[in-house]
Amino acid sequence: MPCYRLEGVTPVVHPSAYVHPTAVLIGDVIVGPNCYVGPGAVMRGDFGQLVLEEGANLQDTCVMHGFPGCVTKVEQDGHIGHGAVLHGCVIKRDAMVGMNAVVMDGAVIGERSIVAAAAFVKAGFECPPQSLVLGSPAQVKRELSDQEVAWKQQGTREYQRLVGRCREQMEACEPLSELDADRPSLDAGSTAPKGTTHAPKGQRQNSEESA
Repeated sequence: MPCYRLEGVTPVVHPSAYVHPTAVLIGDVIVGPNCYVGPGAVMRGDFGQLVLEEGANLQDTCVMHGFPGCVTKVEQDGHIGHGAVLHGCVIKRDAMVGMNAVVMDGAVIGERSIVAAAAFVKAGFECPPQSLVLGSPAQVKRELSDQEVAWKQQGTREYQRLVGRCREQMEACEPLSELDADRPSLDAGSTAPKGTTHAPKGQRQNSEESA
């Protein structure tokens, strides 16, 4: 992976983590055990420290950065969706930030909370545990149900399992010129998107609340 020491500070990646070869790690970056860092993600630890705690994931094209002297952190089992931007904030344990959301400096997303896709979370924002946060600027809409939290946790477990799948079986290759006969299926689990008829009972939500 592109990994860069800056002024004597070298990124740290736990041996059990998976960081995609196209992700970029710079300077004061700490990736903990069983973490997943996806393709094109950028962790720019050239000002403040960046931390992914155990079991957290930072998905494709996400960006983590922060001001000097601050720590941008995703706590244990945190889940950061495709294209999200985290800047100088703290995502507490078992919380989720949806796709293309932005969480600004000094914001603290409470444990087991979900920030909806495309939300803009202003600097200094805080929310209680198990909150649904949405909008631009983002606000707490309501408390999440236990079923919604369980849906999030199932998705996070699949990303934790993806760490092993990628470490053990991902390999560079040339593409095929045509569809192969007897094409195998991926062992991708059974997590269904919110708001679909395939979601478990009690997990269907309005589209505006989808994370």
